[in-house]
Amino acid sequence: MVRMESKFTITRWDETTVDETAPKIGRVAVDKRYSGPMEGTSTAELTTCQPAEDRAGYVGTERFTGVLEGRTGSFVFQHGGVVGAAGADRFGHVVPGSGTGELAGITGTVRMAHELIELDYRFE
Repeated sequence: MVRMESKFTITRWDETTVDETAPKIGRVAVDKRYSGPMEGTSTAELTTCQPAEDRAGYVGTERFTGVLEGRTGSFVFQHGGVVGAAGADRFGHVVPGSGTGELAGITGTVRMAHELIELDYRFE
């Protein structure tokens, strides 16, 4: 596995409420621009829940299109996380078979943090 980190900036954040019942559930459409070893753009759909100011969770599906360490193409990853009294727990995976172009065959794990992606990947 190769480990890399790249930064991203959010270029669109469109949030809507799906269920007003407490705790509220929302849906967010997100666009990002990546820089570093991952250079390109992405579009994501997130489902969110925030029962309190310091408690939250989300799951999302994201398609990256661009260049990953010199290889051009796209791939999809699914990621999520929860934040509670014990801290944050983040998780994610590249969807097997989702890679295109020179990124075909990519597999791995993903961890998202504020404006940072950590990707452990390899090609099958």
